[in-house]
Amino acid sequence: MDSPKNNRQVIIWLYIGLVMIMIQVVIGGITRLTGSGLSITEWKPIIGAFPPLNDQAWQEAFNKYKEIAQFKHLNSHFTLEDFKFIFFWEWLHRDWARFMGLVFIFPFIYFLITKKIQKNMVTPMIVLFILGGLQGAIGWIMVQSGLNDQDLYVSHIRLAVHFMSALILLCYVLWFALKLSIEKNQILHVPNLKKINLWLLVILFFQLIYGAFMAGLHAALAARTWPDINGRLWPVGMLTEGGFWADITHNLITVQFIHRGLAYIICVPVLIWLWKSKDLAQTTLLHKFRFAPVFLLFIQILLGVLTVLNTTGQIPLSYAILHQFVGMLFLLSVVFTLFLSRGKAAI
Repeated sequence: MDSPKNNRQVIIWLYIGLVMIMIQVVIGGITRLTGSGLSITEWKPIIGAFPPLNDQAWQEAFNKYKEIAQFKHLNSHFTLEDFKFIFFWEWLHRDWARFMGLVFIFPFIYFLITKKIQKNMVTPMIVLFILGGLQGAIGWIMVQSGLNDQDLYVSHIRLAVHFMSALILLCYVLWFALKLSIEKNQILHVPNLKKINLWLLVILFFQLIYGAFMAGLHAALAARTWPDINGRLWPVGMLTEGGFWADITHNLITVQFIHRGLAYIICVPVLIWLWKSKDLAQTTLLHKFRFAPVFLLFIQILLGVLTVLNTTGQIPLSYAILHQFVGMLFLLSVVFTLFLSRGKAAI
């Protein structure tokens, strides 16, 4: 790769895309927690970019929503104004995706014409667009699966797939941007830290899946106490779904128990990583950044606790969304430290 100075415009473009993906994930979280995901029952790539523009169009959209199970069995009390509220979040989620597509495609064409994209960037760019297109396709398949007479919500399993594919795209864009923006002398050969990073990412992978399960099942409603879970360390009702797989994927109290447990487990490698990084040269970027993961992790845990403790009849949206956002920052900090510690040994 060329020096960061030569790739400045491409780097800025990638980091703008990174921020836009993070915003999209946050909007997606709000869409799920407000139950808005099934409010738009059609996929119209161009016309759908505009919301209903008059009373008749709004009524037609509302009538189509009335045909699915979510309205019939959960939201039959909705007025047109209630419908407009949930419609807004799903519309914003889709339109932000359209906007991201434009932000990625048009500068890419410009960079191609002006030859600012080097040959060694072409393959990563192709992968980036494939991941972006796949994410959009997964989103529509997920929504379409819930437009029927049986499901009140989209399956939380499908939601987790959609969520994780977005995070994979996010991490890929960050890694690509780092390869262009970080000087080679800042990439260190620290195999012990790299190994911890990799294990941490494996654990974090499952934790993020369970974060999606928590949102998809509204599992915070199952236990609203901390540090105990409904007054116990091992809560009642953990093995009541009729099978191990059913319990760890569909039982609300079990999902919350696993999500909490993984948060505590993650603390161990993060603290070990922090301790082992103390001897890094103070002039290195990795040393300057070494407190960020542990700081973000504990903020993330605090927000999770506050979400649980402030859950009453419904999950507090502000705490839940902040919890999700800081979770993304923590994930990116782990990817960043992995990038900086992945260097090869000097020959």
